[in-house]
Amino acid sequence: MVPAHGGRAAEPVYHPILACHRGELEALRHLDSATAALVAPVLDVSIVDRALAEAFTRLPPGLLPAVDVTALPDGPDAELARWNVPLVPVAGLADSDARLAAHGVAARAYAGRLVVRLRARSDRSGPDAATASVERIWRLTRLVPEQCELLVDAGDVCCPADVRLAEPRVRRLVDWARRHAWRAVTVAAGGLPPTRAGFPTDEPVRLERWDWLLWRRLADLGVRYGDYAVGCAVPGGEPLSDRLPTVRYTTDHAWWLYRWYRRGGRGDERVADLCRTLVSATHWPTAGAAFSWGDHEILRRARRVAGAGSTTNWAAWSTSHHLAHVLHQLRHDGDRRPTGRPTRAAGRRGEGPATAR
Repeated sequence: MVPAHGGRAAEPVYHPILACHRGELEALRHLDSATAALVAPVLDVSIVDRALAEAFTRLPPGLLPAVDVTALPDGPDAELARWNVPLVPVAGLADSDARLAAHGVAARAYAGRLVVRLRARSDRSGPDAATASVERIWRLTRLVPEQCELLVDAGDVCCPADVRLAEPRVRRLVDWARRHAWRAVTVAAGGLPPTRAGFPTDEPVRLERWDWLLWRRLADLGVRYGDYAVGCAVPGGEPLSDRLPTVRYTTDHAWWLYRWYRRGGRGDERVADLCRTLVSATHWPTAGAAFSWGDHEILRRARRVAGAGSTTNWAAWSTSHHLAHVLHQLRHDGDRRPTGRPTRAAGRRGEGPATAR
């Protein structure tokens, strides 16, 4: 059984999987220390440069990111012990022996723990194969299960059919996880579609948060919550060529996608108009600009006291609001609080809203 961790101070409750880009890192940088202790981001790294190392040094106290370098080839850049910043390595079931050994060195050098990321759609998920894979990880990293957190990554869930397919698969994996003494178990999924093409511009578009609905259906399992924040779980989605001012704004059950073409070619006018529309909407929080750093920046643009920003800034504002909103939901969720410890209850929650994508 996975051990409980009652009584720990500021145990993380939310595990967003974020692209390791400037916008996402900027959103993390503006978390206050109390909030940062509740967030344990998993950062997908695709390139290592000096700017990335500097960004890690600017993260707030109490924030300990997990770093996934699966996209990098074996070599010095993928040896996380060389980064000289506090982090938690992320191991995959298909990682090479050399990489797992290097992750073990990094785990012992920094936090003394590891995240094992099991991709529900692509990894061999039969119980015997999964057990053999994680035993190999423990052996090569020289860590024990109690030092490892399991991240069950359900991948892309962008419609009701995806949720129906993912739920039994995740339940089987969590049931298998009970065989081992994991430090904690998290289930994560991504609900945003892989492309914005085809959605209308100059009006907010409602998109269902299917990843949140999946987790609510798994509420009886007692696992922690993770998602892809306002990013996409499909690699290569959302092409960079789309430069329209865009904000993805999170509410309890949906995102509101704002893509703005209105008012011609001047970016500051388009962004100001977008932000004015957003702050006038019914889903603008009662706390307004105080809700998050991202909301503060959106209000500044609505009032025309700051410039338009860039794709990096828009991603940062959207991510900042999303992190704050999810933590608000988890703190005020009336049904349960995430503990990270899978329970043995077999029931499931109701379907929730059935709005089409």
